[in-house]
Amino acid sequence: MASRVLSLRIDGDLWDRIREHAARRGMSAQDYVIGTLVRDDFDERFKAAVDETERFYGGRYDDEAADPLEPRLG
Repeated sequence: MASRVLSLRIDGDLWDRIREHAARRGMSAQDYVIGTLVRDDFDERFKAAVDETERFYGGRYDDEAADPLEPRLG
């Protein structure tokens, strides 16, 4: 996989918070930002997959029952 360079202009207060979050996790600020972007991308792709599955199955798997293992009557 090829890498690319992205240059950002970030507010000083935000940069300080990013560095603090990264330091608490023992990460560089760059690794922290990349990890955050990757996690957000995964969340978006996962939601799209769930939405597609619900469309495919006709929405049968929504929150109709509080307990998914509880048998449905009717």
